[in-house]
Amino acid sequence: MGIQDIIEGKKQWRAHVARVKALPPDYQIVYKELQRYLFKVGPVDLPDGGLLPGIVDFFEEGAAAGKGVLGLIGTDVAAFADGLIKDSRTYADIYQESISGSPGPDRT
Repeated sequence: MGIQDIIEGKKQWRAHVARVKALPPDYQIVYKELQRYLFKVGPVDLPDGGLLPGIVDFFEEGAAAGKGVLGLIGTDVAAFADGLIKDSRTYADIYQESISGSPGPDRT
């Protein structure tokens, strides 16, 4: 990874954060909780994937339609996040494999 890649990554992240800040306050709160949850247990490919920008797209559409964020995703934010990553290899999977001493299923 070169310096240009790092600079481009930072530009993309700043643009992403600006999109989040443009959301209504209730959407911002839920997004930040989703982000925190996904950074803890989320998919191994989270930094390289399109999951977070996809969530912002989904939230922008919901806000434009005048829907409340909990009406859009339900009242259990963690269950919504789990549904998004159900078929992804997570850090929790890696941890579980490390303490059990057996390799888990190959979900790549």
